[in-house]
Amino acid sequence: MAASVAAAARRLRRAIRRSPAWRGPSHRPLSSEPPAAKASAVRAAFLNFFRDRHGHRLVRSASVRPRGDPSLLFVNAGMNQFKPIFLGTVDPRSEMAGFRRVANSQKCVRAGGHHNDLEDVGRDLSHHTFFEMLGNWAFGGEYFKEEACNMAWELLTQVYGIPEERLWVSYFDGDPKAGLDPDLETRDIWLSLGVPTSRVLSFGPQENFWEMGDTGPCGPCTEIHYDLAGGVGAPQLVELWNLVFMQHNREADGSLQPLPQRHVDTGMGLERLVAVLQGKHSTYDTDLFSPLLNAIQQGCRAPPYLGRVGVADEGRTDTAYRVVADHIRTLSVCISDGVFPGMSGPPLVLRRILRRAVRFSMEILKAPPGFLGSLVPVVVETLGDAYPELQRNSAQIVNLVSEDEAAFLASLERGRRIIDRTLRTLGPSDMFPAEVAWSLSLCGDLGLPLDMVELMLEEKGVQLDSAGLERLAQEEAQHRARQAEPVQKQGLWLDVHALGELQRQGVPPTDDSPKYNYSLRPSGSYEFGTCEAQVLQLYTEDGTAVASVGKGQRCGLLLDRTNFYAEQGGQASDRGYLVRAGQEAWRLGCMAKHTATHLLNWALRQTLGPGTEQQGSHLNPEQLRLDVTTQTPLTPEQLRAVENTVQEAVGQDKAVYMEEVPLALTAQVPGLRSLDEVYPDPVRVVSVGVPVAHALDPASQAALQTSVELCCGTHLLRTGAVGDLVIIGDRQLSKGTTRLLAITGEQAQQARELGQSLAQEVKAATERLSQGSRDVAEALRLSKDIGRLIEAVETAVMPQWQRRELLATVKMLQRRANTAIRKLQMGQAAKKTQELLERHSKGPLIVDTVSAESLSVLVKVVRQLCEQAPSTSVLLLSPQPVGKVLCACQVAQGAMPTFTAEAWALAVCSHMGGKAWGSRVVAQGTGSTSDLEAALSTARAYALSQL
Repeated sequence: MAASVAAAARRLRRAIRRSPAWRGPSHRPLSSEPPAAKASAVRAAFLNFFRDRHGHRLVRSASVRPRGDPSLLFVNAGMNQFKPIFLGTVDPRSEMAGFRRVANSQKCVRAGGHHNDLEDVGRDLSHHTFFEMLGNWAFGGEYFKEEACNMAWELLTQVYGIPEERLWVSYFDGDPKAGLDPDLETRDIWLSLGVPTSRVLSFGPQENFWEMGDTGPCGPCTEIHYDLAGGVGAPQLVELWNLVFMQHNREADGSLQPLPQRHVDTGMGLERLVAVLQGKHSTYDTDLFSPLLNAIQQGCRAPPYLGRVGVADEGRTDTAYRVVADHIRTLSVCISDGVFPGMSGPPLVLRRILRRAVRFSMEILKAPPGFLGSLVPVVVETLGDAYPELQRNSAQIVNLVSEDEAAFLASLERGRRIIDRTLRTLGPSDMFPAEVAWSLSLCGDLGLPLDMVELMLEEKGVQLDSAGLERLAQEEAQHRARQAEPVQKQGLWLDVHALGELQRQGVPPTDDSPKYNYSLRPSGSYEFGTCEAQVLQLYTEDGTAVASVGKGQRCGLLLDRTNFYAEQGGQASDRGYLVRAGQEAWRLGCMAKHTATHLLNWALRQTLGPGTEQQGSHLNPEQLRLDVTTQTPLTPEQLRAVENTVQEAVGQDKAVYMEEVPLALTAQVPGLRSLDEVYPDPVRVVSVGVPVAHALDPASQAALQTSVELCCGTHLLRTGAVGDLVIIGDRQLSKGTTRLLAITGEQAQQARELGQSLAQEVKAATERLSQGSRDVAEALRLSKDIGRLIEAVETAVMPQWQRRELLATVKMLQRRANTAIRKLQMGQAAKKTQELLERHSKGPLIVDTVSAESLSVLVKVVRQLCEQAPSTSVLLLSPQPVGKVLCACQVAQGAMPTFTAEAWALAVCSHMGGKAWGSRVVAQGTGSTSDLEAALSTARAYALSQL
């Protein structure tokens, strides 16, 4: 018996270590328990089981856009939102601090970063970029291995009715190198539940030891697998549920230490569970996807979906079905959570997903334009009951998907034209230029996937310069690194062990309420109250607790009280001293910018409508940054209106009210602004001009008429101290998201003064242009002055609305100036042309000198001569200061192909030690010589030898 079990274990280790993929279509049912439950019922049964039978608190899914976690592109697991609990950094006043046992269904996206399934989607029957993770958690030892395994087994076998004989389990087999023993406790739990020894397998750390990252909480896990074969032939196992027992912490040096508190973290993919319960061999065959697949067939008139993979999927039709169905779910969920297609980070990933969906739908399924947007209502119908944000934002999702699809199709057509035009300039063995491919790519102007560009070139039998493309990619990465916001140096942070030790000692969290202890003097200045505190503990820079430190050593202090503000809510941390007399200028600057940010947020909604939502902010004493959702870029008129609204509130010197209230009181207040994040309870409310109690009264509607936000930041007590606000920059971060930069106070006044000064310069340039120029030189000077003015307006710290208006004006002036230059040059060229025609009799050749202020004028003289004497070939030289000579020539049509302009100019300019360029018909060049007659003789001799 032992030998057969060992053999089975070896076979199953190989099976499990392979990527768990559904094998393909089969007529054999996976479960003998009809009828199949709908996906919505499966999700509800999971949540109800843990809530009703085992007392779990149901929490809503977090947004797929990570909050305060730069290590993630998207939320990719159910545990992401609970990381503060695992790390011991949860705010003790927050709702999350009270979590003991919770359950939910979490929206997850794995497309980029450490977990990236994007390229696998469509190739098999199980991968998805968006999926739902069912999970239950027990924090701080609320329950551990025995209870977690019992609950999982009870749910799968008794509630879902999965036959026990089709379930296999695995447990951690230990890791001698790390000093970890086998998890025999978990093995014995499964055996006590009746799982046969033959279906209880052990594996090493690669399969059964789960880690959050390179460092942090981790622990052994046990997995529950389902046998697709059902006892017919060799087992075909797919993982259903992973139960993680967090009991260790991975230190920076790679060692493992026991956690102060143990936690249970489980995750089970809804799509895979539904496939099992509905008797399907593919997640795409479940009712989570079948409505979408049907809608795709109806919208594209494609052959029906047959679930084929690999070589059996002729024409990749079924692959395209899966890609489009998966990607439209991901797009809908991400956009509903505020992630829009864009040019960097998660928005760029979403842009790639959208364009990948367009490619497959257009190229393979032959979908009509606008097709992707038509699928959004199907996603909303399928998932909207579980995630209401899809229903609320359905119109916006359709608009963004349709607009980006249309933009991509237009870019694709432009890309084809650019490729064709470029190919006409290449020789038979030339590679396609990397610079052109880069400009076509997602990193360039048109946003075409590079593999699509390569495919288009492959169809035309042309090879891409891959080495050059790699070089450009490296240069772009270096440029982005230089342009990235500077990373703040990480200060001293207490790790989970230090925090756990403080909790064991009964040390309460530091009381930071004194940070709100400041007042406004009658003079208008601010007075910050002092804070007396006791030092509870000293820490070295590496976080080690010590009893004392010596002179010159850097250390951390743990105080029982503090009036310092720690960075959160977009406001920078305070700077200062333990003992300091007088006013803290840094803090006051932050307070002014924070209150201004609230006013700006409110003014945007007043101007653009209530659909304008804050996406993020950051402020310090120098400037503030606010990211908001906008349907279209702001116009200069809208920017000016927003500034005026803020100025009005500042001028009224309204009182700013701040008060902590129970979180429940804020739930149903119309117009109250909050972000998708965890708030403490009680929560701090900041209201401008209206007392908090009145603002929170739903009947008052006050939050619709003024700024009322949930905010932990420090604020002015009256708006007047903001002084002024100027929006100095705006740019589109992604489709539907605008970033605004603004300054306040004296900086804002200086920006307005600079704006007025530049406006006067633009007015003066307009007057100069209207008076006209007497000659080309004067017109060129004016054009250069306008060019310098454009650069000044583009780079000045000034009101953005005024910058946009002035740029529109000054660029129009530049066009008018260039037109005037061309007219003067044409007139000058016509005069010189007549002089030359009078000097030369009709013949096959004109070679001469003429005065010209620029090469463009010289070329115009040559062209006009040839227009009036079509059978004559012309070369003209124009001496310039310091011995420089300009050259331009054109060859008559009848003299080619033996005689070409490019070769003629090269012969003459080489004689003068210069260079030439052009075509067979027209060419130009430069050189230097003091002997013009010798250069003219060379020109005549070369021409006569070719005619």
